[in-house]
Amino acid sequence: MSEKQANFTLLNGRVNMTRGIYNPTSDAVWLAAYAPTTAKTVLDVGIGTGGVALCLLTHNQTAKITGIDISQEMLDACEQNIKLNHSDIKLSKQNILTWSTTDRFDLVITNPPYFNGTPAKHNAHHNVDIKDWVKHCCARVAPKGWFCIITDTLCADKIISVLETKHFGDIQIFPLFGAKHSAERAIIRAKQGSKTGATIFQGTSMNNDLILRDGLTIDALLATLGTL
Repeated sequence: MSEKQANFTLLNGRVNMTRGIYNPTSDAVWLAAYAPTTAKTVLDVGIGTGGVALCLLTHNQTAKITGIDISQEMLDACEQNIKLNHSDIKLSKQNILTWSTTDRFDLVITNPPYFNGTPAKHNAHHNVDIKDWVKHCCARVAPKGWFCIITDTLCADKIISVLETKHFGDIQIFPLFGAKHSAERAIIRAKQGSKTGATIFQGTSMNNDLILRDGLTIDALLATLGTL
């Protein structure tokens, strides 16, 4: 296999990835672009091969990132990608649903297994209860910290209901549109302990090159989009 075939890039070459058991999609780029850039400590739940975390570091180079996953195959591949990008990310084999820890983070970020179907060969989470997943993620957020997630829009109501019961406010929803007239993805972030209400932004195409190629954050993009 040639070097070109063995590797691919995200963010127009800013992030290098080894092609393997799981290759991140544009969801990873979008999620990282919505993460608050002020977070000093970050937990990536279900880090997989590292796409989200490595993209996040392009926006927040000083962040101390911890990544957890239940698949050792994923973690091994992630370690390879971390070295490929000369980055520093702490990895741990953990199940967020059973993880016994008191650690909390300024930001918890996740691209969860919101779909149902046949489990993949790489032994990642499938068919999980998304509300349970979000509940355990919220427990790892420090006071006044942030939670950030990308999901199919069909799951958005379940996620928001958990955030409200866990005392998260300032819920900010950014829709992503594909070929359909309705949004196909929603990126949601919320602040622990905030009493501010929800905001639904205008959203944009899932193929927006300002994010996927030029590396803008969504906050920078929102300066031109406004809100509904």
